[in-house]
Amino acid sequence: MVVDYLKKNDNFGMRIEVSREDVLLDTGGGLKKAAWFLLEDANRPHDSSGGEEPFLLHNVDVISTIDLRRMVQSHKEHQALATLAVQDRETSRYLLFDDQLQLCGRRVTSGEKDEIARPSRQVTALAFSGIHVISPRLLTMMTEEGVFSIITSYLRLAGSGEQILAFRADEYYWLDLGKPENVTKAAQDFEQKRL
Repeated sequence: MVVDYLKKNDNFGMRIEVSREDVLLDTGGGLKKAAWFLLEDANRPHDSSGGEEPFLLHNVDVISTIDLRRMVQSHKEHQALATLAVQDRETSRYLLFDDQLQLCGRRVTSGEKDEIARPSRQVTALAFSGIHVISPRLLTMMTEEGVFSIITSYLRLAGSGEQILAFRADEYYWLDLGKPENVTKAAQDFEQKRL
């Protein structure tokens, strides 16, 4: 239906590519399948520093007021491979970061042992927002195949010394729209100008 709608409206005058997944590939597999599109002009410099221009990956089922410009700026300043918007909030899965905001591991609250990719004396557990800024070179470094989470790639790359950094987004509104009651809450928050 989406493809037909776009075709009927001549893609609204834009170039739109749809990466269809016959089997849902999860966040990493889906990104890897679409890599051809994102790498199409990655070798051409786009920003004023002559480096590669990062792209934004935003989960479709979240809504937020996170300052994406500030996040991209932070990503470029730190020359990160990936920058992940995170918050200090309750979740069932946490990412672990050191005092330099570098990814060190993950924690699942179901009592499993922490998965550590980069040892650190002290880590902070933060909730990932589903919003990332990614340097295109990451796409050529993803060795995982088939169905996999992007976090699996991030942990492997962080363990090998790549800069996978946190962007603290505690002051911004964020809500997962995966549940009907949260869609209602977001509508109320919008009406009350909290969003």
